[in-house]
Amino acid sequence: MKVFYSKRMLADSESFSPSASKPAEVVNSWKTLGILMDIVEPAPVTVDQLALAHDRAFVEGVLSGARKNGFGNRSPAIAASLPYTTGAMLAAAREALLNGRVAVAPCSGFHHAGYDEAGGFCTFNGLMVTACALRLEGLAETVGILDFDEHWGDGTEEILKYLNADWITHYSAGATWHSREQATHFLAAIPRIVATMANCDVILYQAGADPHLDDPLGGWLTTAQLRKRDRAVFESARKLDVPIAWNLAGGYQTPLSKVLRIHDNTMLECVSIYGNL
Repeated sequence: MKVFYSKRMLADSESFSPSASKPAEVVNSWKTLGILMDIVEPAPVTVDQLALAHDRAFVEGVLSGARKNGFGNRSPAIAASLPYTTGAMLAAAREALLNGRVAVAPCSGFHHAGYDEAGGFCTFNGLMVTACALRLEGLAETVGILDFDEHWGDGTEEILKYLNADWITHYSAGATWHSREQATHFLAAIPRIVATMANCDVILYQAGADPHLDDPLGGWLTTAQLRKRDRAVFESARKLDVPIAWNLAGGYQTPLSKVLRIHDNTMLECVSIYGNL
């Protein structure tokens, strides 16, 4: 299983969100699971690549410290980490397309980032940057963005409309699914939801941890249900023969070990469907 990770993705977010430092904890936890991982250093994305989905002045402002990042500060350490965070997502998508099955980027902080502004702990929309870069490189004509974070991917939707990117199929569960009473119906609907991306060249899947019922920013799925969610996604993508590159999103429970358990389960379900590539 190829995991695209670098210590250069890490920084202190100086905020409530652990996302900028979480990748190291996630990878260390995955190492205890007894699975075979090939950890690969991703290349950072360039300003030109970020500007495929964002206003260039916004990109340059964040990277220089003139504009606030998604954590609400101008930290040089955060600025330095951001190209590697999106770089990991892009590298995982390229690899999934290459091997025809799956790859992983243990990163987050994407879907609230709009065309020219950060928000909600998200600075650059690595999902949209990845989709646009794949298309420019001729690696994918159509891309699916399957966002199973707790919250609506408003930034993704804004950029889609700004770019008129009708070649991207976007599904954000946060727009529809929120309550405990919906859990059974949601899990049953996943094969149908994934099937809307059957004609995509690759699916970018955000396996959010914050829909967990104990999450301070979530609150409607159990740990077991989140694991069933992930299994249903991977089973459906495998059945459709659409490559999938997945990342992590959300997860604000303390201690962090509670969030890590959810991310462990996502990896275990991925391996159970695809094996140790």
